[in-house]
Amino acid sequence: MADLGDLLDQSANLRTLAPAAVGTQVGLMSIISVVTILIFNVLRPKNKIVYEPKVKYHVGNKKPPRISDSIFGWVSPLIHTKEPELVEKVGLDAAVFLRFLRMLRWLFTGIAVLTCGVLLPINITYNLKHVDKDSRDVLSMLTIRDVETRILFAHVTVTYLVSFLTMACVWWNWKQVIRLRKQWFRSPEYVQSFYARTLMLMDVPKRMQSDEGIRAIFDSVNAPYPTTSVHVGRQVGKLPELIEYHNDTVRELERALVKYLKDGKIGKKRPTIRVGGTGCCGGEEKDAIDYYTAKLQRTERAVEEYRAQIDIRRAENYGFASMAAVPYAHIVANLLRRKRVKGATITLAPNPKDLIWENLNKSTAELNGKRMTGWIFLILVCFFNTVPLFIISILANLASLTTFVPFLQTWSDDSPATFTFISGVLPPAVSAFFSFFLPIIMRWLSQYMGSTTHSKLDRSVVARYFAFLVISQLVVFTLIGVIFNSVKEIIREIGKHKSFEDILQNVNKLPATINRTYIDQSSYWLTYFPLRGFLVLFDLAQIINLVWIFIKKHLFGRTPRDIREWTQPPEFQYSVYYSNTLFMATVGFVFAPLAPLVVVAAAIVFWVSSGVYKYQLMFVFVSKIESGGRLWNVIINRLLVGVILMQLLMVLTILLQLGFDSLNWIATLPPIVILVIFKLYINRAFIPDFTFYIPTQDELRMAQVHSGRADNIGNRLEKRFAHPSMHAELFTPMVHANMSALLPQVYSGKIASTQTKLDEFGGSKMDTKVVAGGIKIAGIEQSDLEYDPALYQRDRGELDWDTRSVSSANLLAMDNKSALYAPSITGRASPAPSKAAYDRYLAQGTQSDIEMTRFDGSDQLPLLTSQQAPGYFDAMNRSTASLPYGGGSPEVPGVPSLPMAAPQPYREAPVHRPYPTRELTGSPGPYQAYGQYPPQQPQQYTPPQPQQYSPQQQQQQRSPGEGYEQNMAGRGTFRR
Repeated sequence: MADLGDLLDQSANLRTLAPAAVGTQVGLMSIISVVTILIFNVLRPKNKIVYEPKVKYHVGNKKPPRISDSIFGWVSPLIHTKEPELVEKVGLDAAVFLRFLRMLRWLFTGIAVLTCGVLLPINITYNLKHVDKDSRDVLSMLTIRDVETRILFAHVTVTYLVSFLTMACVWWNWKQVIRLRKQWFRSPEYVQSFYARTLMLMDVPKRMQSDEGIRAIFDSVNAPYPTTSVHVGRQVGKLPELIEYHNDTVRELERALVKYLKDGKIGKKRPTIRVGGTGCCGGEEKDAIDYYTAKLQRTERAVEEYRAQIDIRRAENYGFASMAAVPYAHIVANLLRRKRVKGATITLAPNPKDLIWENLNKSTAELNGKRMTGWIFLILVCFFNTVPLFIISILANLASLTTFVPFLQTWSDDSPATFTFISGVLPPAVSAFFSFFLPIIMRWLSQYMGSTTHSKLDRSVVARYFAFLVISQLVVFTLIGVIFNSVKEIIREIGKHKSFEDILQNVNKLPATINRTYIDQSSYWLTYFPLRGFLVLFDLAQIINLVWIFIKKHLFGRTPRDIREWTQPPEFQYSVYYSNTLFMATVGFVFAPLAPLVVVAAAIVFWVSSGVYKYQLMFVFVSKIESGGRLWNVIINRLLVGVILMQLLMVLTILLQLGFDSLNWIATLPPIVILVIFKLYINRAFIPDFTFYIPTQDELRMAQVHSGRADNIGNRLEKRFAHPSMHAELFTPMVHANMSALLPQVYSGKIASTQTKLDEFGGSKMDTKVVAGGIKIAGIEQSDLEYDPALYQRDRGELDWDTRSVSSANLLAMDNKSALYAPSITGRASPAPSKAAYDRYLAQGTQSDIEMTRFDGSDQLPLLTSQQAPGYFDAMNRSTASLPYGGGSPEVPGVPSLPMAAPQPYREAPVHRPYPTRELTGSPGPYQAYGQYPPQQPQQYTPPQPQQYSPQQQQQQRSPGEGYEQNMAGRGTFRR
């Protein structure tokens, strides 16, 4: 065991090893980063399908700006493309992510200037005056580690300034994001999307699981606007698994065929597969092509038989209801937020592509069980993650172990350069390696725990992954370091031949050990940030992607399906990038008053990330589903948590430096209280406008109103929100065209030639071979291998344009009104409203009388029948399972009978048509509580007498037995 003199010598060596290790890591990562940028500039012009796929594949007119092939030709578009163009070209999700990076780069630049300008001179001056030369090194002089006395209040003051600067940046950017969200809510892409005016119902009770049950739910709350159509989900059983199983079989068959017919030549040996057994042991070896062909035949029959039985299956516990206009849906969703109606929850419906369908039908009990299991798995992951953390902690303290491990001492003496290199580079590299798998695990666990949409899944992953990173790599990692250093101190005391009593008496040194440990770990984070900066640039170069494509192409062969999928722009993993960025920001906040150099490193990484990810989102990546920047609130909450952690660690530092008997630590508490109050202010000031489209009266008046008749006739709701497995096209096996002629040598028996429409090619007809068993195999020409940009726009289109439903203002503005009001199949034409009458209507505003006639007064027919079932809004356009109307009480299986009410007064909802309701007496209902849209006074409705019709109208009256058809958006127009 080393004596005291040896220990002092080793301590002197450690003071030089830590700065050298940090310098080595910074220098190495800087050199590799420069080389990576050069590689990117060389490869980019010749591999545009990898580095600029969005130039070819973009939606509509959202083509990114042109880039020259010069070495730095990609820099100019990054500098000159501003946020309004970014929102238009890449979407609001990407624009909000880039705004977050811009906020962090400027925020941490300001914090770096503040801390380096104020704290570094204080720390250096104090160390030079009061700390012995043998007890300090270059890095420790720049930290708060050895600073004592009341000069520490300068650091406390800086934490106040950092907190206020952060709140100012957050407040300003919150205002800008609200502005962007308002523009997005009012954009054509959103307003003309069907899902934007649709509501989703979850946890619908058993007795209400029908179309009429959903109508009854809305009737029970007196929603201010009626639904135009409803749809309850239907059980699809194992159909999604069967389709996925079928498509996976198609992929396996394609790979087997391409492998056997590589380069248009018959292989020497047919591919085989081992069925049954474990790994390469046991089982039976079979011909892969014959095996997958027979398997494909069985799965096709299974899917067809299962689909034939879907119509008779039971309803699910979720459903959807469409409204006449986007503002109406948001008003109703806002009224019913955080409420249960007949046991169901009603929220805005997401984009159908955003839904995770397998989680929609889970019961509350099933979800609770899955969540509990998921949390248990998450705790186990955290527990087992302590193993790599312990390894990282040992590597981070490698220099300290030289005192006790002879091998390390010998290595350090014989080759100090390699020892310094390993101690500086290896810890963050091991950390990055283990962190690669964590987001995958977190995403799987979050989906398993019941997330119903991919957007909600991203929010869950950000919350859990960020918490995991902070707890494991910041808190637990620090605790492991404290334990490690405490054991080291005990071993050192034993080496001095101290008695057990003396060792126990030295326990009072533990606070100083804790303080010294987490401040000394700033050296590790100074090696961590250069690695993160390199990984950002490495992501730009996409070297791994290029290498993998090369290997797949030359060693294994690529199927036409592989080529088509690889040529599409990849999806940007917002949850992973947000979590890593938030964690870096948290580390920067925590060490801002303790080790200002960490803030400088964080600011540099944020500047690099801002430029790199702007390029990636403009030219490479796409958003899986556009959510309109919905993650902003989640990430800002975590950012404020990082500031609070900084304050808490400052409280601990003051306690450890100035002693527990002092009350000086109280001075560090006010910023925490201020941050909590600031968060409450954000919730009041910004969250409503962030979550809902809150229209003005003018916007309500000019809202694009859709027809309930058109919604029901076109089955729009069912088409868009029916389970995808109901209408998903099955994959058709594809091979390269030069392989198609060789299929007769692969399959025995007669092979027919035909042409088949392939959904993957937009319904285009392709030459196909029909082999034994009726399996069709398409031959794809070289010119058709890359994904068609037109098809990409179709498949990526999130606009969901509803061209058949237009606002009344647009109808009246069109010249060819005869086409809009053409005679129906029953022979009656509804006259077009006059423009002059409509102008008078807009000029006079909402009238006291209910608007039950056409704008020109040419039609005196009543808007609503005198009797209707409560909650039933569109009698002529109901689904086959909707409520009956007329006399008597409806009898609906599984739904309580709704008594037919006597004629009731009608009330007027702003701009929209009235509907039957109860007297507006007593306590105000939910609609009355919505202060921005107060209801008008109820008006009495008197049915018009037949003799009031004009002669012209009497000529156009219907024949006996014909029913009038109500148009929910026609302002009193009637058609036959």
